[in-house]
Formats: sequence, C-alpha cells, structure tokens
Amino acid sequence: MTQDRLVFATRRSLLALAQSRAFATKLIASREGLEIEELHVVTTGDRIQDRPLTDIGGKGLFVKEIEQALIDGKAQYAVHSIKDVPGELAPGLRLACIPLREDPRDAFFSQTGQNLEDVAPNTRIGTSSLRRQVMMARARADLQFAPLRGNVDTRMRKVREGVVDATILACAGLRRLDLIEQATQVLEPEVSLPAVGQGALGIECRDDDERTIEILSALHHPETATAVAAERGVMIAAEGSCQVPIAAFAKRDDAGKMWLRAMLATQDAKKVEFLEDTIPWPTTEQEADAFGKELGKRLHEKVFG
Repeated sequence: MTQDRLVFATRRSLLALAQSRAFATKLIASREGLEIEELHVVTTGDRIQDRPLTDIGGKGLFVKEIEQALIDGKAQYAVHSIKDVPGELAPGLRLACIPLREDPRDAFFSQTGQNLEDVAPNTRIGTSSLRRQVMMARARADLQFAPLRGNVDTRMRKVREGVVDATILACAGLRRLDLIEQATQVLEPEVSLPAVGQGALGIECRDDDERTIEILSALHHPETATAVAAERGVMIAAEGSCQVPIAAFAKRDDAGKMWLRAMLATQDAKKVEFLEDTIPWPTTEQEADAFGKELGKRLHEKVFG
C-alpha cells in the first residue's frame, strides 16, 4: 500500500456505493495526491432478503463482514450508514469520522401520490422497520402493514407495481440517489421520529491506523458527531435494536442548546413511550453520549420497568 492510496470497504447497493463514492470524492479533494480504491463486500444482511432483520440478528448484519475486511487489512476504512451500526463495534475498530449529516427525516412514497393523511383507510404500508410501523400507526390508526425489505429502488418499484400501497424511505438515501423529487411527502420528526443516526455516515477504521485516522479527520463534522453521540447513547442505554422499536433525534435548537427526543416501545407496540430533554450544547462527544444514556435509561425504565 503506497503512502497516497486508501481502500474503502462498502456494501455494493446503489445507495451504499453512491454515499461511499461521494465521501471518497470529498476526501480526495481534501488531500493532494490521494488515491482511493473500492472493495465491495456482500454482507449477511444483503444475502438474506426474504426475512425480517428481527429474525436474522438485526442491523449489525450489514456491517459484520465489512468490519472483518478492516481487521484483515483488506481495506483501510469503511463507509456505513450510522443507523446500521450497532452500539458496540468490533474490537480494535473505531468510528474515526462522522461527516456532515444529510436530511435526517423520513419520506412517504405512495402509489396514488397521496400524502399520509390523505390515503384511504386500510392502505398497506410496506416496511420491515418496527420504528416506522409505530410512528405510522400513531399518525393513522387505520393503516395496515406488510413486511418489505430491499434497496431503495426495489421498495419504490414494489409500490409502483402494487405489491404494497406505500412505503417509508429515508430522505437521506433519496437525496444521495437524486430521487428526492419522487417522494410523495417529507415527514417531519413530529410525525416520524428518525432512527438513531439517520442521515449520518460513520467512517470506521482500525484503532491503530493513525495515518488513516489523520486523513479522515479532514471531513469530520463535530456538530453532527455530537448529535449522533447523544442518539447512540440513547440506543445503548435503552438496549435498543431491531428487535424493539426505538428512535432518537438530537439537534441544536433556536437557543443553541441540544434538544433530544427519543421513543421506545415493546416489540408488540402495545406500550410506546417518548421522552425529550434539553441541555446546553455538549462540549464533547462524551458529554453528549452521557446525556443520551441518561435519557435512554429513563426511557427503558418507563417501558420495561
């Protein structure tokens, strides 16, 4: 490996490649003479498409093989959607860079072109996300849900074909694929509270790879990283995963403080609780993490006792 070349590991979906290549382009622009190569990795989550993530081990299945490529030295860094990254990384790895966040909101996409509030009763929403099911059911108690997995283009195609009537997608993914104009409606966090870290990327590398860490630092965005640290703190303390519906979203409010809102529910969604809190904007990611964990612990106690 020459001094001016890095290899990144990524899933090979259109969205994973789009966001990885966009990050690589910015990284090259930040460092003269840098060359970057791609390593495409097929993860367990990609291979198994006919079952919900809850049945096969959760979102961590989208990162396990990619992390192994880092550990084995086949790649120097990996580009993840933070919402796919479990609270605990593989030993010897770190999230070295959190770039500027894209739109964290969800988007509604319907076959009829109608908004969420206008679709007919018993409209079938295709989603395998327990979080999205909880949020949509709170907005419209008369909706039905059907499992729907696959890449962004696959889910949109199944809506157009009438397999389901509508689906929920991340605005960030639609924007990165230049498909946001096809969204029927953007859903504000008051309607659909985002997943932990939604819209943010996590750039992972080996803990001992100081050169890569230094190169990646050029694109680190402290405010995004601080907000994501609070959200992931909620997830860790609330013991959230694909097995239980969980959401958390942190932002800087008009007063410059950190506003954090989170949701946790039982798997059957019979008990759903929300909590929110505000503190002066944290000066470190560790402070934000502690704030998130404190709120997450309270939320867990409200739901599970």
